[in-house]
This record gives sequence, C-alpha cells and structure tokens, in this order.
Amino acid sequence: MLMDPYLGPDSPPNISIREAKGAIRMDEEPAAALRARPESSIAIMARMVREGDTDALFSAGNTGATVVAALLTIGRLRSCRRPAIATVLPFPTPVLLLDAGATISCQAQDLMNFAILGSVFAWRYFGTENPRVGLINVGEEPAKGNDLAKEAYSLMSGSGSIDFIGNVEGRDIGSGVADVLVTDGFTGNIVLKTAEGVAREILQMVRSAMTGGTISKLAAGVLRPRLMEVRDQVDPENYGGSFLLGVRGSVVIGHGNSEARGVENALLGISRAGAGLSETLEEALSQAHATAAGGSS
Repeated sequence: MLMDPYLGPDSPPNISIREAKGAIRMDEEPAAALRARPESSIAIMARMVREGDTDALFSAGNTGATVVAALLTIGRLRSCRRPAIATVLPFPTPVLLLDAGATISCQAQDLMNFAILGSVFAWRYFGTENPRVGLINVGEEPAKGNDLAKEAYSLMSGSGSIDFIGNVEGRDIGSGVADVLVTDGFTGNIVLKTAEGVAREILQMVRSAMTGGTISKLAAGVLRPRLMEVRDQVDPENYGGSFLLGVRGSVVIGHGNSEARGVENALLGISRAGAGLSETLEEALSQAHATAAGGSS
C-alpha cells in the first residue's frame, strides 16, 4: 500500500489504513466529483465519521469537497440550516472568525446560528467565558449595512444566548473588541484572505528594509529574534486548520500547503475542542431556538 513505506514494519497499534480510490482534485466541482467517485478519500473519511469508526476527519484537500461530503454524508445538526467554517485569526488575543467560506449566501438566522456555534466553540477551544460576539459590518451603528446585516443585528441584539457587543468594522477586527466575529461566507473568506495577504506583504517589506545596507543588516541582527516571534505568531501552521461547525462530527479543513507541523496542530486542536463537541453545539442551538420561540409566542 502507498502508506507502507511511511509506517514501517512496526506501525503503532492505534493506526489503521483504509484504502481509497483517488482524491478529489483542487480544480474539480465538489458535488459532481463526489457523485462520480464515491470511493474517493474524502468520501470514505466522511462515511467513517458517520458510522462511528472515527471521531473526526482532517483534510487539506479540496475545501468544497470536504464541506459537501460532511453535509451529505455526516449530516447537519438539528436547527442548523447551513454550516460555517470557523478559523482562528492569530492576533495577540486570538479571534474566531466564521463563516470563512462554507456558506456564501446566508439568511439572518444563519448568522444568528453562527454566533451561537462560535460562542460555544470559543468556550470549548480557548476556555473563554461568555465570549463577546461581534457582527462584521460597514459601520458600528445598528442601522448600517445591507438588509442581511440589519436583520442579523436585530436577532443577535435580542438574543440572550450570546454576549452580543454590536457591529464591528473591518479596521477593528484585530483590536480585541470581540472574541467571535460573525459574517457570511463570502465576506468572511475575503476578510481571511486579505488578512493573510497583508500579513505576508508586510513581513516581506520588513525583510527587504532590513537587508538594504550595512546599517540595516546590523539592525536586523538585533531585531531578528523579535521579528521571528511576530512571524511565528501569524503562521497558520500554529492552528493547522479550521473547524466546520454545524455538522454531526468534528471536521477540520487544513491549508492546501499544510506541512507536518500544521497537520499535527490540527489534530491537537481536535483534542483541544474535546469529545462531544457536536452534541454540545446542537444542544446550544436547540436551547436558543426554544427560547426564541417562547419569547415570540
């Protein structure tokens, strides 16, 4: 088998291998590819989670295929119409952003659900008591934004299930005003990719400035340890992946260029979130919906 050279003759007893017939390529349309190749690696992993053969799955492959396989095979939580990708923004105080790309077109209730999912996850993952939830918007005032943002603001501000602090503008995402930031998948993915790109370019600018001459190189020698700390702090390999919240199992989506450290940290993150994550999320959603229904009756 393909993995035999890596495992060797004395592989650990807690490792088992399931043979798959290929993978979904990055350029393939997820749903069509999964229908055409039900024995692909991501399809087999999703079935293993559904059937209880494993507690979680990690994939650094086609993100869309991972989301579709989780939805169609593992299934959604009750009271959760659409899932969300929850990713950690590595600021001095980490911030949880969701949705980072699973649900492009959202309804206001989806964003309300994301706020609940994010709050519970931040508590489980970071140990944050009563996480502060912010709604990404173009202004701080309640009347700002499009119809989706206004309706979501109304739902969140009237909910006793989350600690809603109001709208958060893009410039304040890393200021520490909120522990959980909620938005639709279209906006969230742009926020995430923009943050990654800006961080990369700033680090490159600093690197260029520090190698431009003798004095700059001497200064670089003094500052190098601190600059390396900053670089390591924003390294996505620290967390290794993003959780897909809203499905009946722990599903973690890694970067396509994940290295061994990133995969290791993703697996450690699954343990960090703890057993029974899906059940806790589903219970929180059910309680919130019941409370909202009781308040409106």
